[in-house]
Amino acid sequence: MTTATFEQAYKSSQQVNWTLDEVLPAGSRLDFTRRFLPESLARVDEVDGLSPEDRLLLNQIRSHTYLRLFGVVEEFIVPFVLDHARPSLQPDDWRTRALLQFAGEEAKHIQLFKRFDAAFTEGFGRDCATIGPAKAVGDHVLSHDPLGVALAILQIEWMTQRHYLESVSGDEQLDPLFKSLLRNHWKEEVQHARLDTFMVEALAAGRDEKGIAAGVDAYLAIGTFLDEGLAKQVELDLDALEQGSGRCLVPSVRAELRKSQLQANRWTYLGSGMTHPAFLATVGRLSAAQRTRLEAIAPAFS
Repeated sequence: MTTATFEQAYKSSQQVNWTLDEVLPAGSRLDFTRRFLPESLARVDEVDGLSPEDRLLLNQIRSHTYLRLFGVVEEFIVPFVLDHARPSLQPDDWRTRALLQFAGEEAKHIQLFKRFDAAFTEGFGRDCATIGPAKAVGDHVLSHDPLGVALAILQIEWMTQRHYLESVSGDEQLDPLFKSLLRNHWKEEVQHARLDTFMVEALAAGRDEKGIAAGVDAYLAIGTFLDEGLAKQVELDLDALEQGSGRCLVPSVRAELRKSQLQANRWTYLGSGMTHPAFLATVGRLSAAQRTRLEAIAPAFS
């Protein structure tokens, strides 16, 4: 990529930059009479046996999980981007500034999600558990082939775009504060998707078909690892639903919820990014065969 390309990416990111206090000022209160996540992501209405109150509760629990998991993945995005920026500290100032801006914004997002977590816990009345710890997740992900890590991050960036544009943006039933938070997160992730595409292409440069396939193998291994975590997260979310409602779920209802929520998580965190046209286009430029491979796998996560 040319210096001009990185200069443009950096300047574009400056135009949409925001501060924590602008998006989620201290003392902000969420509206717990409203849903936070769109139904296309939460999928809390698919199973019979839940009251309207329990559906609202589960939707809100899922929103908490949504941002906590974003925080988990951004914990490994930051060091990965910094490692990628380090070799360019001398030869390309604009590349360095663009990548450091990328890492700085991801660090800011982690702070934003922690601020949301505090506001959520205060309004909800209890903490909701999530998988982790973040460092253990990050260490495992970063142990893979760097091309595979970059592809996993690119999937997450395009996933974010899809969630906001296709599900969140037009839903007027959501809590306005939560919706605003997602909108501002999306605005900065637009630039991150561009920069991560550059990282993928740089890491793939010079690799033959076998080398590209190894990177995709690593990407799929990371996806399998995350999928295992999502299954555990479903159980934690259902536990939080029981604790929040003060009632135990009927075993048959819990079994159906387990099934539907796992598929919802798979679509939200894996399938929606893996099937994004821009993500597939990037993979296709690396290898048409690897794009076809991903297109064959993706339906399992829809």
